Amino acid sequence: MTKKERFEKVLGWFSENVPVAETELEYTNPYELLVAVILSAQCTDKRVNIITPSLFEKYPVPGLMAQASFNEVFEYIKSCSFPNNKAKHLVEMAKMLVEDFGGIVPSDVELLQKMPGVGRKTANVISAVVFNQPAMAVDTHVFRVAARIGLSTNAKNPLQTEMQLMKYIPKNIVPKAHHWLILHGRYTCKARKPLCEQCGLTEWCLYYKTKI
Repeated sequence: MTKKERFEKVLGWFSENVPVAETELEYTNPYELLVAVILSAQCTDKRVNIITPSLFEKYPVPGLMAQASFNEVFEYIKSCSFPNNKAKHLVEMAKMLVEDFGGIVPSDVELLQKMPGVGRKTANVISAVVFNQPAMAVDTHVFRVAARIGLSTNAKNPLQTEMQLMKYIPKNIVPKAHHWLILHGRYTCKARKPLCEQCGLTEWCLYYKTKI
């Protein structure tokens, strides 16, 4: 089976069996999603969704968060991972968002990465989810699932995985494919013990064929 054929089979299965695939982070506008994605680094979406309602009630717009102190923001997010760093990133991000972008979250991946706390993965999430751009965010789930199935080959880092995925995934479905892979990794192709007996992709999965 060629890599192109494997992509076609896997994407076809997802398209038929998982027609709806969206972020599990709760948000109502681009600013809120940006905050949520920054908080989600090495933290579960479930935990982030517990934190953000009171945070957004206190700081509903970036201008208010930009005026807050690190300690004030810390009190709202202290139950997530690395709250000290994230509090600093959120305040500095909000300041730049207001001062450099007029409070409007940019759609461009390169511009997004100029803001504190926004790496390539976060920028790609915002570009794909909010603006439906063909940006493939590679988190730990996408990195693992792509390698196991055989969609990526010998990728040493998320950027290499991203480049390999973008080569074969049609641009119009990249945003949805990003969520297909994340959700598959989160609930089926788990890190420690993949639930292969529940997986519909075993026919095309290299991990299943070689390890199981």
